[in-house]
Amino acid sequence: MKLFKTALVALVLLVNLIIAQPSWADRPDLTTTPDYIEVNQVINNVLQLKNTPEQSQYTPEQIEQELGELKLQKYILETASSWAQCRNETGKTLAIYAHKPKKVAQGNTLYFLGNGQITENEWDCDGVYLPIGTKVAGIAADGQALTEPLAIKIVDGTQLIAKTNPQTGTIEFNVNPARVFKAGEPNWSIPNLSQADIDAAIPNAPIED
Repeated sequence: MKLFKTALVALVLLVNLIIAQPSWADRPDLTTTPDYIEVNQVINNVLQLKNTPEQSQYTPEQIEQELGELKLQKYILETASSWAQCRNETGKTLAIYAHKPKKVAQGNTLYFLGNGQITENEWDCDGVYLPIGTKVAGIAADGQALTEPLAIKIVDGTQLIAKTNPQTGTIEFNVNPARVFKAGEPNWSIPNLSQADIDAAIPNAPIED
C-alpha cells in the first residue's frame, strides 16, 4: 500500500511537470531585453552616487529610494512569467502604449483600454498616456492637474494597475513608473489628446478574454 501511494505521488508530480512545461517554454527571458540592460546601468550609476554623496545633488534618503525602485524593477524583469500588462480600473477609458514583442522594431502604438479591461499577456504594455488636466499621484506635485501631456513607461514584466481615488479623482498606479516622457522626446509619440477625446474613442487595445 505504501509503495502504491509513493508511486501515485510520483505519477502526479510527473503529470504536473509535463503540463507545466509549455508555460515555462513560453516564459519570456526578460533579462535579455533593453530594459534589463538599462536598469542595471542606472543601478550602477546610483551606486556610484551613493558611494560619493558629496558629489551628488540628492540626499542619501532620495538615493536609497531611487535604488529601491530600481531593484524592484530588476526583480520584476528577473522573475516575471509574462510580458508587461496594464489593467484599467479608473472608471474611464485609458490610453496605453503596447506592441507585440516580436515586432519591437516597429515601436509602441497608442491604444485605448476600456474600463475593467486588461491587456493581452502575449502583448507588451509599455506604459500609459496621460492627457492635460489629469491628476496623477506621484507625478504632479501636490495633486495638481498636468499642464502638458505625459507618458509613463513601465519595465517589461510589470503588472500595472491604474485606479482612480474616489475622494480626490487622482489616478493612482500600484507601481511607480520607470520613466516619464514629455512630448518631443524620441521613440514615444505623445499626441495632444484630452480625456474627452480618449473617452470618445472605441476601445481597441488587445485584451484578455
